[in-house]
Amino acid sequence: MSSVQVSITVNGERHELDVEPRLLLVHLLRDRLGLTGTHVGCDTSNCGACTVHLDGDAVKSCTILAVQADGGEVRTIEGMAAADGTLHPLQEAFWKEHGLQCGYCTPGMIMSAADLLSRNPDPSEEEIRHGLEGNLCRCTGYHNIVKSVQSAASATKAGAAAPTSEGVTA
Repeated sequence: MSSVQVSITVNGERHELDVEPRLLLVHLLRDRLGLTGTHVGCDTSNCGACTVHLDGDAVKSCTILAVQADGGEVRTIEGMAAADGTLHPLQEAFWKEHGLQCGYCTPGMIMSAADLLSRNPDPSEEEIRHGLEGNLCRCTGYHNIVKSVQSAASATKAGAAAPTSEGVTA
């Protein structure tokens, strides 16, 4: 099969890659770039474990071809923490509020929550639950996940760095 060259910036690092036209973005991230924090849970866009940010918007990377991301900027869970290793406010909140158990859904949940908080920095519980509808968790029952997002939003209101979809502070 012929290949196509794509240019993609992932977590601030530019990559020029030859890919098969049918290669999914999730497989480019995991298999070609070694960013295994983006999980493959279902390959049908039902679970949200593969959620990343593409040009600032949360997307399920199992539904995007790598060629569709050509010229784009992608942020994965690995790009959420600061360069010095300081956790993003959502990562910190998920840890403190026990928003994870097995952790398989956690990267996608955090990426979706970051997108939500970048658009709505003070969401209600209902808005959080609605904002995370495309992400499935089989362990937690969602209570602590919602609590984690609320905690990150509260920390931001209290003066902590505001979470953004770009993973940098505002």
